[in-house]
Amino acid sequence: VQLVESGGGLVQPGGSLRLSCAASGFTFSSYHMHWYRQAPGKEREEVATIGGTGRSTSYADSVKGRFTISRDNAKNTVYLQMNNPKPEDTAVYYCKRLGSNNWGQGTQVTVTS
Repeated sequence: VQLVESGGGLVQPGGSLRLSCAASGFTFSSYHMHWYRQAPGKEREEVATIGGTGRSTSYADSVKGRFTISRDNAKNTVYLQMNNPKPEDTAVYYCKRLGSNNWGQGTQVTVTS
């Protein structure tokens, strides 16, 4: 299982950003995928989950209505669209495959004016 996150950076509150996670080493469409984040001094928390077909999704209450998880099984990639980000969304974002303990290197998102 290999996961490579990208797309992070600086974003203003109220802006938008799209994160990507390229996966390899397994049959991508067969697995739920998750986005997690870890802010400085805090524990890693789950942000969003998507089923293998992309039809089922779930979100943490803190991002519901602002973030959207999606996937492209032809590209073995899962996305996190971040709309209207807030300063408290500042964190390193990671993707993860259901049932695996492998983590990618993460991508830093900083929300600041």
